Parts: sequence; C-alpha cells; structure tokens
Amino acid sequence: MDKILNFIRTTKTESGLTVSAYLIPEDYDTGIKISDPEMRQLNLVPDDILGRWNYTVRPAQNVN
Repeated sequence: MDKILNFIRTTKTESGLTVSAYLIPEDYDTGIKISDPEMRQLNLVPDDILGRWNYTVRPAQNVN
C-alpha cells in the first residue's frame, strides 16, 4: 500500500498541480449497487483516452 500511496503522492503536472493521498484504514461495504436511474443522474464526462476508466465528474445538471 505504501508504494501505491507514494506513486499517487508524487504525481504532478507541468502546470504545477500536485496530489495528496492518504489511507483511511476502515472497512467499507462492498457489493453496493447503484440503479441505472441513479447512474444517469451523475454528470460523468469520459476522457478521450480510455474514457471508461478516465472521466471528469462535473456538477449535476438541474433537471426539472
């Protein structure tokens, strides 16, 4: 786990973005399912490269 955290922590961009990462050593529920309607409410914008894994989460769009 330390190797992964170090890899994340040393990530930076040419414009100066740096990343912080820390481990929260707790147990988390697994197997939680999100319904299709809930998933459609997320404003996920896939990246041009490997969009299934790389995406941007944008603010929700108000739908009335």
